Amino acid sequence: MKKACLTLLSVASVSGAYAGGMLTNTNQNIAFLRNPAREGAIGIDGVYSNPAGVAFLNDGMHLSLNWQAAFQTRTVFTTSPFLDHTLSGENKTKRYKGNAQVPFIPSVQAAYNTGKWSFQFNFAISGGGGTCEFDKGLGSFESTLGGMATSVAGLINQFNQIPGMALPTVNSYDMEGYMQGKQYYFGFTLGTAYKVTDNFSVYGGIRALYGTAKYQARISDIIVNGNQHLNQYVDGLTAKLGQLGQLGVTLPPAVTEQLAAVNAYKNGVDLESDQTGFGISPIIGVDWKIGTLNLAGKYEFRTRMSMKNKSNLAQAGMMSAVEQFVDGTSVREDSPALLALGAQWSVLPNVRINAGYHHFYDKQSKKAGNKQELLSGGTNEYLGGVEWNTTEKVTVSAGFQVTRYGLTDAYMSDISFVTNSTSFGFGCKYKVNENVSLQAAYFKTFYDKYKTQDGMNEFTRSNDVIGVGCDIEF
Repeated sequence: MKKACLTLLSVASVSGAYAGGMLTNTNQNIAFLRNPAREGAIGIDGVYSNPAGVAFLNDGMHLSLNWQAAFQTRTVFTTSPFLDHTLSGENKTKRYKGNAQVPFIPSVQAAYNTGKWSFQFNFAISGGGGTCEFDKGLGSFESTLGGMATSVAGLINQFNQIPGMALPTVNSYDMEGYMQGKQYYFGFTLGTAYKVTDNFSVYGGIRALYGTAKYQARISDIIVNGNQHLNQYVDGLTAKLGQLGQLGVTLPPAVTEQLAAVNAYKNGVDLESDQTGFGISPIIGVDWKIGTLNLAGKYEFRTRMSMKNKSNLAQAGMMSAVEQFVDGTSVREDSPALLALGAQWSVLPNVRINAGYHHFYDKQSKKAGNKQELLSGGTNEYLGGVEWNTTEKVTVSAGFQVTRYGLTDAYMSDISFVTNSTSFGFGCKYKVNENVSLQAAYFKTFYDKYKTQDGMNEFTRSNDVIGVGCDIEF
């Protein structure tokens, strides 16, 4: 049951909800949804994807307003002998599904260009960005409770082998489980690009991250032996054990220890934890134009974040592993450094081919309990796409993104997981007049299934994003 409480408090299942690394959303403009390979492109969306290249836009004010909606599921298949409510000891596989719907994801990019200078601002939800709810809890909740019930039954049955003993045992269990996690990392970036020559520019900026998270979880209505609430069973068992003690019967330490652990949670678990944090990191970038080829690079430094807890957990007590969630304490939740490289080749005056590469330094990004050390390496992403100006007013585009994480069985859990994926996006841009353009796009991610080597857990997800935007020049 101590593990169950750790599980409940560790609900970090909304991080990295849409596109990008484990804790980074790269879909910060509709232009990304219709063609993810934007690192080498020059446009107002480059305030995020290629800030140095924004210096090559016309003089004046450039503004991009974006709205996205995301719909995601997370599915875990858990196999365990402790998921069998009859305590038969046979393996049973159950499915647990979480749903995350975020109808409003805003972002704003702005730049003012004058001469060789470009002054830029970006606002976006840089990480997390929604609510994920498992209305039936998770396998780690239920298997922990089932394991506890099995352990109690085994101890009591062993004790009842003594002549004259007749302690009530446990032959079945049932429960209600629930968890919900919300996580938002609001990113604000200020930066400046400078055209060193007509073909080469540099960029320097500062990003501030404000993180907020809320985790709720419950185990309730715990029933044993078909119709008896756990608190009634524990109270009755405690009374009988007390009677035995009065008769001079010495109870095995294993029985009393197990009973003490169960007694602490006989009424279930109802836990809440709110976290907030703040961090700042620099960003640098370059852009180099060579004829019809444009090359660009960006490096975002690691953002060191300490999330402070406000929770109903006053102290860890027996649960030393949950010290990271004790009220008033702080936990590390860094946003990883990112290296982004890109190229755009104008094959024809109205056709452009794009390619890009991302590397997230996840192993160097500190997490609670140094969980990052369980990864085999950082995240790599490979991107490609094409854009075609079909007319003077209409641009259509499409692209893909392949994401590969450094996952290990030790890192994966039903609380917080990712799997390798391949994403596709497509959309169009319509030029209303010389100053206003509209965008619309759809982005779909296909996730691999990750099955642990012991065959006890299988993880997968789904993700769909739609978005519209408006770009303005004045």
